[in-house]
Amino acid sequence: MLYRFTIFFFLFCLTTNAQVLRKRTTMLMGGRFDITIVAQDSAAAEAGIDAVIAEITRIENLISDWKPNSQVSEVNANAGIRPVKVDAEVFGLTERAIALSKLTNGAFDISFAAMERIWKFDGSMTAMPSADAVKKSVENVGYQNIILDKEEGTIFLKEKGMKIGFGALGEGYATDRCRDMMLKQGIKAGIVNGSGDMSAWGKQPDGSDWVIGITDPGRPGELFAVVPLRQGAVVTSGSYEKFVVIDGKRYAHIINPATGYPATGLTSVTVFGPGAERANGFSTSLMVMGQEAGMKLINQFPEFNCVMITDDGKVVTSKNFNIARYRP
Repeated sequence: MLYRFTIFFFLFCLTTNAQVLRKRTTMLMGGRFDITIVAQDSAAAEAGIDAVIAEITRIENLISDWKPNSQVSEVNANAGIRPVKVDAEVFGLTERAIALSKLTNGAFDISFAAMERIWKFDGSMTAMPSADAVKKSVENVGYQNIILDKEEGTIFLKEKGMKIGFGALGEGYATDRCRDMMLKQGIKAGIVNGSGDMSAWGKQPDGSDWVIGITDPGRPGELFAVVPLRQGAVVTSGSYEKFVVIDGKRYAHIINPATGYPATGLTSVTVFGPGAERANGFSTSLMVMGQEAGMKLINQFPEFNCVMITDDGKVVTSKNFNIARYRP
């Protein structure tokens, strides 16, 4: 449903005022994580990276629907059978995901994991699937059929064949958790970048802000904008590398979970905000909702800003966000 895009960040100075910067790249949660920590010495920085990796691994083992022993996998295995008691952390994440599903009228749906993958974006697809095939592909999708019992701490999927998955929120949630954990441990600066879901805090060792480069969808390999990122997060969703053209119309790989049809109209959406979990949910939803409805939604949340690029190259921004000042 969602393809993550690379967001580059630039490091200008590695040692100032006895601070050091250390970076490590690893594969977690089915994707690439780039972890950058600024600390007083190398040992503290490396220990911080180790702690971040351990935390992401813990979260992955808890919520990954592709790990058979995770709590989410147990919930899916018991769809239509019985409620499953889960940790408060899993319950809370599910609760927030359902709230986002309601807010976006299903443009985001945590139960998208049950969707049949009938659309192909590898060059093999030359004709539209039938309306019946599309309808069948989403027959087990529907957040309305997820029953939460807060008192018992259980999740129940009412219909057999249903599944929930955190592919569109899990990495953002993990990066936010790691940022908060590092701050509590006294690590005052760093970036955790989970496959494009990026949470940052503090400043670079020379006192300057972290600088985020956003890929230009119309010019592969070039940057569309370079934006300073302080205490916050940034997430980009887009379709400019995975799409199919049928009868002259371009269809994105991001599928509307309510209809089963690909999103159209937007090439990319970048969302800035206080946390990567919600920014991820918004970026995915806005791609599905389109320019008008998506901008109406994001403008209700002044702590978030977004930049949309339409299929015809038009740049649209949320209120009070002047992207022109960040263009190269």
